[in-house]
Amino acid sequence: MISYQQILLNKILSRHEIEQRANVWRMFNQKIIFTNGCFDILHQGHVEYLSKAKDFGNKLIIGLNTDASVKRQNKSPERPINNEQSRAFILAALGIVDAVVLFDENTPYDLIKAVQPDVLVKGADYKAEEIVGYDIVKARGGEVVTIELTQGFSTTALINKIIAGK
Repeated sequence: MISYQQILLNKILSRHEIEQRANVWRMFNQKIIFTNGCFDILHQGHVEYLSKAKDFGNKLIIGLNTDASVKRQNKSPERPINNEQSRAFILAALGIVDAVVLFDENTPYDLIKAVQPDVLVKGADYKAEEIVGYDIVKARGGEVVTIELTQGFSTTALINKIIAGK
């Protein structure tokens, strides 16, 4: 059984640690996938999205918005519902996730620059050319991929359903 401490030490990494880890993975010809988001209340849509993302390579890194970064996105004053440590821990506990790195900037551009992923993944609600980090990944010969999101699942819809008592 994996302990809380093992998850924190092995998967929730600093920017410096993920740079080092990515370099090691590259030495072993591991294809690195990067995606990012808030992942506030983890639901089936998130898990399906992350599973599909993992299919594009070997190592899946999630850039996770800090609480302050989420608040600046103006989703709603109550967001995030779960704090960044909780969100990072839950994501890190998923077997398909290899690393979680918090970022406090408005976008993960600097994190993507540090990681230099082979594949950059976002939901199909984005156009590939408009995805933050597109230029970085394409410049090194990587892929930028969009994934269809699972219909009927969104954190906002889930929160609204809870508020409505349904």
